[in-house]
Amino acid sequence: MISMIQAAGWPIWPLILCSIAALALVIERLSSLRPSRVAPATLLDEVLSITRQSLPGDEVIRKLADNSVLGSVLAAGIRAASQDHVRDEAQLRQSFESAGRAAVHRLERYLNALGTIASAAPLLGLLGTVVGMIEIFGAQSPASGANPEQLAHGISVALYNTAFGLIIAIPSLMFYRYFRGRVDEFVLQLEVAAERLLPNLLRHAA
Repeated sequence: MISMIQAAGWPIWPLILCSIAALALVIERLSSLRPSRVAPATLLDEVLSITRQSLPGDEVIRKLADNSVLGSVLAAGIRAASQDHVRDEAQLRQSFESAGRAAVHRLERYLNALGTIASAAPLLGLLGTVVGMIEIFGAQSPASGANPEQLAHGISVALYNTAFGLIIAIPSLMFYRYFRGRVDEFVLQLEVAAERLLPNLLRHAA
């Protein structure tokens, strides 16, 4: 592997940096987009049970907001319903929407960077191959003629960059699409949870 990297030349180093960044982003997103950190299975039912009788206090709301992404959205609605000036459905929906936009931003963090790596890695690999080919043909001497074996070896070395770029791009694109699907699924869960909690909050706000 080390000899291949050395033979591929300087264009392979940006690809190595991209591979490290992509791996770090994938690990971070796998950790952050776990259901237990975004939308715990029993959290909504617990909040509905608590708010059926009365609105919780500030300490409970604060703990709910720190619990997960879903908790932060539900806590925003409960906090709005606890305020004196919030009395109608439009105001409560506005509080949910504001918290929801912040939650979606958290869920989509680093996804653009991962998608950029998936798109740029093949181009970087192609650039490395083109640079390698230019160096190979530039090194051929018209006087001595071309050595077919040396030329074939040089071309194979230049193609290392393209292969490495595809090796980076394919898994990055697959994880990007996977994370996009997970985010869409979680956003739908947040919307459904807010709609289910809204009647309880309207009753207390009224």
